[in-house]
Amino acid sequence: MHARLLIQKLYHGALLLFPLIIFSSLGSTMSVPAFPGAQGFGALATGGAGGQTYEVTSLDDSGPGTFRDAVSQPRRIITFRFGGIIHLRSNIQVASDLSILGQTAPQVGITLYGRSISFSGQHNIIVRYLRLREGIQGDRGKCSVNLAHGSDMIFDHVSIEWGRWDCLDLTQGSHDITFQNCIIGEGIAPQHFGALVDSVTDVTFSHNLWIDNKSRNPKSKGTVQYINNIVYNWGVNGLVGGHSASVHAVDVIGNYFIKGPSSSGRFAGLFTSTDRVFFLNNEADLGGSGKLKGRPISREDFCRTSGSPVLAPAPQLRPAVEVTVDSPEVALKKVAEDAGCSRQRDAVDKALVDQLKSMGIVGSIIPSETNFFNPGPS
Repeated sequence: MHARLLIQKLYHGALLLFPLIIFSSLGSTMSVPAFPGAQGFGALATGGAGGQTYEVTSLDDSGPGTFRDAVSQPRRIITFRFGGIIHLRSNIQVASDLSILGQTAPQVGITLYGRSISFSGQHNIIVRYLRLREGIQGDRGKCSVNLAHGSDMIFDHVSIEWGRWDCLDLTQGSHDITFQNCIIGEGIAPQHFGALVDSVTDVTFSHNLWIDNKSRNPKSKGTVQYINNIVYNWGVNGLVGGHSASVHAVDVIGNYFIKGPSSSGRFAGLFTSTDRVFFLNNEADLGGSGKLKGRPISREDFCRTSGSPVLAPAPQLRPAVEVTVDSPEVALKKVAEDAGCSRQRDAVDKALVDQLKSMGIVGSIIPSETNFFNPGPS
């Protein structure tokens, strides 16, 4: 094995074993984050720590040494020998207790393209530095990432794109989950949506780029922490409330909403009296001029003729590992530099970040990825 890859493998394996070493030596319930920089409600996942290391050695769809085989069994630390595109012929279901370390892949990293990845029914998973893209050949009604009845997961520096229904489906009792430093965008036909977040408890979205989604950036239905996100070029709505009979809570802190060519003039929608909203230090630029000209978000931005949320006087959610809160301007800079599978951005993510940097001039909501980028032969 190449010396650099061996060092990476040993380092990341040791890093993920570190929490278990602490528990064993101290015999306590001391909490250790999944990796340096892990924050929010999913930060204490231990993934595959203590399990087998499995190296992905093939970019084929299935068989020994493939990603599909790697995630089929629990208690694994998954690393990658090669970078490139894995063309999926069918959807993938992952197991529990996994660490999927995309940062170990050389060159441009790993892209999983063509079908959906399901984390549903699973728990204790760490996912870092991957591109998960369903695409127009995926199943109608599926999303790039499907996650129902799941718990204790963290997704860090993941590009979640080209979902046919939503890019991300996070529903049905899922809890204690973080999405941080991710790109969630370019939802495609038929819905073009970002994320349905429904009936969840204690979910953190932090320092993500939501881009080129018609709506649901995300739809927030449960208890959701929404800190330092950048929302660019929404269609009808940016951030969406739960607007249902159940009571929902969302903390909206330090975010920046930037109108693009496809955007309506309203970046928040469908908040009603069952939504409990705390908001602080958010900015919106609705000019689309190419120059950043934000203004503070007010209570009126959340109001509609159909109703208004109940405003909370203080933050409602507090995970064991708190999220570092930046100003909207600092968050914008960090997201532009680092969101998504960013150790080496591919052409798709580079183009999306360039749209953001245009500050309202460039961006579109696309029917399929073929209108934007040819991912190559399957």
